[in-house]
Amino acid sequence: MMVSSNLSRRSFGSSRDFDLINHTVLLIIELLRSFTWRHSSTHSRSSLFFVRCVIVMDRKVISCGRNRTNETRNATRHAEIEAIDVLLDQWKEIKLSQAEVSKMFTNCYLYVTCEPCIMCATALSFLGIKEVYYGCANDKFGGCGSILSLHKSDKTSCEEVGGKSYKCTGGIMAEEAVSLFRNFYELGNPNAPKPHRPIQQP
Repeated sequence: MMVSSNLSRRSFGSSRDFDLINHTVLLIIELLRSFTWRHSSTHSRSSLFFVRCVIVMDRKVISCGRNRTNETRNATRHAEIEAIDVLLDQWKEIKLSQAEVSKMFTNCYLYVTCEPCIMCATALSFLGIKEVYYGCANDKFGGCGSILSLHKSDKTSCEEVGGKSYKCTGGIMAEEAVSLFRNFYELGNPNAPKPHRPIQQP
């Protein structure tokens, strides 16, 4: 599949950075596509992975998460929160101090298929994440530019209450990211309130 983006190479420090970012997001998209129906016979449609993210440090993927709100019936279990919790558990096992954990996050990059919502953008600010890259915009709940700009250093950010600003770049492979959402919503959500439209079979 060709790597497409709404961004130009001029948006990044070098063509190498641009290629690395596109390659990373491409891997996320392909991972989503390969997992979506792999276990469709044994997993309910509530476990569709229509949002997924990875956290990268030193050019290595150190954590990943998927949206589990339908699966857990918990509205807070977004892909970003899932990936963050995986890291926190890992670092707790090796007994990192709070100061060490905070320092680790300042060297982390988060890649996600959709713009972080207001909740996730706030969490990333308090954790001190270094940079965020996302695919499609979140025009209903986006916290990184679409509704609020919680990643920026201004009066509307989280800095006044202890958060930190971070660089955020969107529009990377946006069309591919949107197609994942479209496929999910066309099939229907089995956990939606009744009555709802019939669930389509793949």
